[in-house]
Amino acid sequence: MPKTSLRLWIARLLIGIVTAWNLQAAFAFIFSPSRFVHAYELSGAAGEAAVRGFGVLFLMWNVPYLFAVKDPVRYQLSLTFAVLMQFIGLIGETYILSTLTVEHTLLKTSVLRFIIFDGAGLLLLAIARLLMQDKKY
Repeated sequence: MPKTSLRLWIARLLIGIVTAWNLQAAFAFIFSPSRFVHAYELSGAAGEAAVRGFGVLFLMWNVPYLFAVKDPVRYQLSLTFAVLMQFIGLIGETYILSTLTVEHTLLKTSVLRFIIFDGAGLLLLAIARLLMQDKKY
């Protein structure tokens, strides 16, 4: 397998892993919100609607990821957007965690999971972006 092709497939694999994680979270939040409401100190129909809303946001978030996984060379800009979006998510979640007081242990744990999730995703996407760095459109 030529070096370029191997780099392309590794990039696709890394982007695909992050995309699959995000889509899994989206569908879990949309179709099983009751499993997550308590982790965000929410309850009832309003809590489930809020969690479903998070799921819809995850779906929206994934649009550039889907283009990037399809063709990371042709859609390098989508891959760059995905890296930036992942970075913004990580910074935003870290800020949110810093605003929570000690009595919100369960909520802090939930936000920390997102920080880990988005940190790992950022690392994988950044590696994929570096692999595609010198490729032409």
